[in-house]
Amino acid sequence: MPERPRTSAAAWTERTAVGIVTITVAVAAAAWIGFSAYALLARKAFVVDNLVEYGVPESWWPWLAVAKALGAAGLLAGLAVPGIGVAASAGLLLYFTGAVITVVRARSYGHIPFPLLYLVPALAAGWLLAGS
Repeated sequence: MPERPRTSAAAWTERTAVGIVTITVAVAAAAWIGFSAYALLARKAFVVDNLVEYGVPESWWPWLAVAKALGAAGLLAGLAVPGIGVAASAGLLLYFTGAVITVVRARSYGHIPFPLLYLVPALAAGWLLAGS
């Protein structure tokens, strides 16, 4: 029976470091987006006031919160099944792109960075999960 090739310590260390970064980014992005979903469901003023300013109908708020929560859960599930995390990242890309468009349509240009602050970690987590 042929002997399996042994991996070097450097390769093991690199894989471990990438795994730690992937877990850290995915968990941080999921926590941040999950908190945003909670804040919307709880109708916290720092979220709701902006939605009113942007003209987002109140009837949409629960569905937007559920979409965020599912995206956050998908990023966490992606730690076990990377394809789920990649799909969640793609969904969050669409969600936060829509948020940017909503902010631009409301002419609240100073608020454009806020949805991007959620979008970038979600994309980073998806990219890292795709490589795992």
